[in-house]
Amino acid sequence: MELHVVIKGRKDLAGQLYNQLRSAIESGRLAAGTQLPPTRLLAEQLGISRKTISDIYTQLTYENFLIGRVGKGTFVNARPVAHPRHASAMGLACEAQINRWRNLPAPIPTPTLEGTLRYEFIGGATSKGQFPQDEWRRCVQHGLRQMQRSPGFYSHAEGLPALRSAIAQHISFSRGVICQDHDVVVCNGTQQALDLISRVVLEPGSIVAVEDPGYPPARQLFSSLGATVVGVPVDHQGICVDLIPDNTRLIYVTPAHQYPLGMPMTTARRQALLRRAKALGAVIIEDDYDSEFRFEGRPTDCLQSMDQDGLVAFVGTFSKTTFPEMRLGYAVLPGSLIDAVIRAKQVTDWHTSSLTQWALAKFIADGELHKHIRRCHAIYAGRRTRLLNRLNGDLAAWLEPIANTAGFHIGALFKVPVDTRLLTELARKVEVGVYPIDAFYYQAPIRSGLLLGFGGIDTLDIDPALDRLLGILQQIA
Repeated sequence: MELHVVIKGRKDLAGQLYNQLRSAIESGRLAAGTQLPPTRLLAEQLGISRKTISDIYTQLTYENFLIGRVGKGTFVNARPVAHPRHASAMGLACEAQINRWRNLPAPIPTPTLEGTLRYEFIGGATSKGQFPQDEWRRCVQHGLRQMQRSPGFYSHAEGLPALRSAIAQHISFSRGVICQDHDVVVCNGTQQALDLISRVVLEPGSIVAVEDPGYPPARQLFSSLGATVVGVPVDHQGICVDLIPDNTRLIYVTPAHQYPLGMPMTTARRQALLRRAKALGAVIIEDDYDSEFRFEGRPTDCLQSMDQDGLVAFVGTFSKTTFPEMRLGYAVLPGSLIDAVIRAKQVTDWHTSSLTQWALAKFIADGELHKHIRRCHAIYAGRRTRLLNRLNGDLAAWLEPIANTAGFHIGALFKVPVDTRLLTELARKVEVGVYPIDAFYYQAPIRSGLLLGFGGIDTLDIDPALDRLLGILQQIA
């Protein structure tokens, strides 16, 4: 790879090269530790004598911009960047829009590659140690072979046929979704599915009804597209349908496992929601993010399978059944939306990584995903039982768990006033990560509580972590 240096004319060649190298180092474009080309190679590239380049390297080394390492070459020396890039939007015509994005509230806490505390009750985390890495590696190798046979062009915007077929069969079997391969669009996680549907359905000023409390990144996404987002309260049956505003164009719900409280939407409430959406001509997004892990009661029909009018877009993710870095999700769309969403996908993203798609299609088709879910189900069930035993035992004076049947987090409301900010800070000092549900509320009055995820904490760690939490509650409550 050639070093980017521009030499103009044949005058003052040494000065031009010296000034460009020094400027590149001072601005940070040539970072500390970057190896410069050997003098012979750079001389051939620029058409300058090797001695001239050697003299410039020597001068920059003397001035501490470069450092020579015997037997290795010439490298950029560590120096502070003297001229940071201009970061202000002042004077730009789009200043207000830039500031609106810059000032968006921070999203909810999410698991990171670096990890956080010893005991983590964060929502959305999974037991990656349980994931069958050897089987997945075999599927990735299959994906590489498939890509090697391809002609090297861009792939299908809607997703590889093999993966669309695997997804359709998987969710028809596990969630009762009524769909065929051609109804499925492969996305980079649920968030992209929400974005694509919103781009097709909404325009600035459109009203979007969301559960309150609900999923903050969805609210932020709808707002970023210029929509008017209205929080609709939830009760023990789910979203309060009669409070959905007139003229609503899009309704976002999590009926299988309400996020963050956890209760399922009742059948009667689902039927009422479908009637209300039909009367409004509104599209419903059914976010089915983790209901493949069911622990109690009989399975209930998904909203999509009850829809007789083509109103429901069913979205799901593999981040909860595999691991978050997978970044693969899907949308099952009614016929009125499918072509437009595929076009939006092509325009904004073209298509999702073919390698990951081939690997996941193989992983599902070989039954590995089903086996992995079954293994994790047993593990999560034990953690859930352990957590509920404590919430209904020595923690019952402070917290009341909300009844739920699926997923791998439990919502628990405080029975007594608790300073959740202080609780969170003190818990972190003893290596326990707990997360209040306060941030999930939008316009509805806040009911203080905790979201307790048990996907990323080992079963044997639950009791020691809750012992520490109990100690803090006894001090401050």
